[in-house]
Amino acid sequence: MDSNIKREIILENYQNPHNKGLLNDNSYMKVNMNNESCIDELNIEVKIEDGIIKDIRFDGEACAICISSASIMTTTLIGKTTKEVENILQNFLNMIDEKPYDEEVLEEAVVYDDISKNPARKKCALLSWWGIEKVLNQIKDKL
Repeated sequence: MDSNIKREIILENYQNPHNKGLLNDNSYMKVNMNNESCIDELNIEVKIEDGIIKDIRFDGEACAICISSASIMTTTLIGKTTKEVENILQNFLNMIDEKPYDEEVLEEAVVYDDISKNPARKKCALLSWWGIEKVLNQIKDKL
């Protein structure tokens, strides 16, 4: 993907983030994620019904990379099964760690394919995804 298009997607998702704003609904699982090396702190709410991600909401104070990554993550994962989400998450983590990955499953999240060139920004891009990983682990712990 062209670097100008990547920048446009990231900027658009920062300026007009999807699924931003918490509902404080008890049917949502909640996690708080913060990056101790900067200001990034996100609260994430996830609604899962019958093994399908029905909704993801987030809010908090964070940089452009973190907010845009959370926005893209929500639109990528809503409507997917938890198994599909596990696969997408693993591919995203592989991409960030410069390991082999399937860019097709990442959809727009592929805009972060070169974030590893700026190691200080990796955590920014990963924070919301780690939040989803935490939620998935909480589900597994309950089973």
